Amino acid sequence: MEFLRPTGWDEALAAKAAYPDAVPLAGGTDVMVELNFGLRRPERLLDLTRVRELHDWETGAGSVRLGAGVPYTTIMDRLGRALPGLALASRTVASPQIRNRAGVGGNLGTASPAGDAHPALLAAGAEVEAASVRGTRRIPVDDFYTGVKRNALAPDELIRAVHIPTADGPQQYAKVGSRNAMVIAVCAFGLALHPATRTVRTGIGSAAPTPVRATPAEEFLNGVLAEGRHWDTGRAVTPAAAAEFAALCAAACDPIDDVRSTARYRRHAVGVLARRTLAWAWEAYRARPDAFEGAA
Repeated sequence: MEFLRPTGWDEALAAKAAYPDAVPLAGGTDVMVELNFGLRRPERLLDLTRVRELHDWETGAGSVRLGAGVPYTTIMDRLGRALPGLALASRTVASPQIRNRAGVGGNLGTASPAGDAHPALLAAGAEVEAASVRGTRRIPVDDFYTGVKRNALAPDELIRAVHIPTADGPQQYAKVGSRNAMVIAVCAFGLALHPATRTVRTGIGSAAPTPVRATPAEEFLNGVLAEGRHWDTGRAVTPAAAAEFAALCAAACDPIDDVRSTARYRRHAVGVLARRTLAWAWEAYRARPDAFEGAA
């Protein structure tokens, strides 16, 4: 096995262009597991740990540009206010040791449907910054997942950063697992309120071949909130509306039976998580003193 170890971003892109089959290695928390268990034996590894640019992040006008190698611990400690949904998801990732090393870029590159960051990224409306020697492009996260552990990257592309809109409303994240740490999600759910556009976005993990949004559920809830003037008045979402939202979220799943859960349980659990996260997020929105400024 050949080990490529660039020291800068341009060198990394040149290496990936020369060897498109090289497997990127950043935090290594997914790749090393596959290597140790003999599930993968690539001819080349592309070690990105010395590429400083991947560890930078910056907050701009309305969004955060998060380097692919920024560890989950930094997201938790430094970006909780700007990216609350992703910060909540980060707290559920494995152990402190792994959170100090792993980052969102690795989650995206692996594209496992059980990746902890995916539901929060979908709910926030993130974009993936992909680069090669040919140039840079931004891929909406909705279009990034193309199949089980497959993504929209070209063979010569690397993930440089993720662009995530700064939260303008409450966000929530929850997952089901057999214990609180060091566990792959049975299912996970992210929800974000976007008062500026008066919309709700969702993200579902580990309950379909890829991470997905519950688009029909979002459309239903957006209609309920608009027709009832909930954004203006802070009126509570009725139990019937919450139940229908939860049912539509469960219907958006396409789960499997495996060693961690049955498909039936996953659908049920996603519905429960959808109803709970909606209640938490909407109550947080109602509690904001500035939520209804300018209401007619």
